[in-house]
Amino acid sequence: MYYGENNHVEEINFLDSEKYVSFPYKVSAETVGVVNGVLPAGSVIPTNDAKAVAVTINDVDVSHGTQMVGGIVDGFINAARLPVAPTADAITALKRITFSNTETESEA
Repeated sequence: MYYGENNHVEEINFLDSEKYVSFPYKVSAETVGVVNGVLPAGSVIPTNDAKAVAVTINDVDVSHGTQMVGGIVDGFINAARLPVAPTADAITALKRITFSNTETESEA
């Protein structure tokens, strides 16, 4: 009989749809949003402002140098489930991403 350690991983699904477009991007330890050497999935890269180009699709460990990560450039994302809510400038810059549950929606 096989005996192995059971590891439980918590992953929050921030996608509102199964359809999205992702391209590879380089990130490093200097990227805004890195916590303990890991850039969490759902981070706006390279910065959460008007320079935003994508939202990361998965966690990436950058503690040992620059790494590649998939960045969503087109799709539907639940902003309330992201590790850090996208700013209004980032939402504007990410023209092909539709965000749901944003603060501006609830104010309207």
